[in-house]
Amino acid sequence: MSFSWTPHRFAGGALALDVANSVILRFDPARSIDRFATPEQLDAFGDAANRFSAERALFGELAPVGAGNRAGFLALREAIDRYFRARVLGQDHNSLLADFLEKAAAMLRKASGPTTLEAATARSALRLLADGEVERLKICGNCGWLFIDRSRNRSRAWCDMAVCGNRAKASRHYHRRKKEAGP
Repeated sequence: MSFSWTPHRFAGGALALDVANSVILRFDPARSIDRFATPEQLDAFGDAANRFSAERALFGELAPVGAGNRAGFLALREAIDRYFRARVLGQDHNSLLADFLEKAAAMLRKASGPTTLEAATARSALRLLADGEVERLKICGNCGWLFIDRSRNRSRAWCDMAVCGNRAKASRHYHRRKKEAGP
């Protein structure tokens, strides 16, 4: 399946969340899509992150994940998703924190430099823990992606208003109109 990395794919607000969100419809196995399924797509993500990531100024020009680090990088992605998702949902996340920290440390030790995608992702996730924005994390009500709600009153409900917000509103409108029309 062909697709492109658009600004919408970087709606998480942190590189670590954008990496975690690279699995589309994560909790629907029949429709789930891993955007990192091929090395080419993973490499293309790094290029797109250089243009669209909210943290691009922090990490500089990102180099692709090293071929020997791909499995570890994917393990880090899953650990980031499990930990932050559990934290948002109010579930016990202490054991998940240890796993996440181990995976982040492994990537930082194995990365060939500070500007590789794997090192920047680990640093982004650790930064998210340290700077207090973790309290602003939410899960999109439409697609299930993780995102940082930076709105003043913390009322954001969707990862991206232009995509998920419009879809949710259109769906509500459709069902309301269908109900009004009757049988």
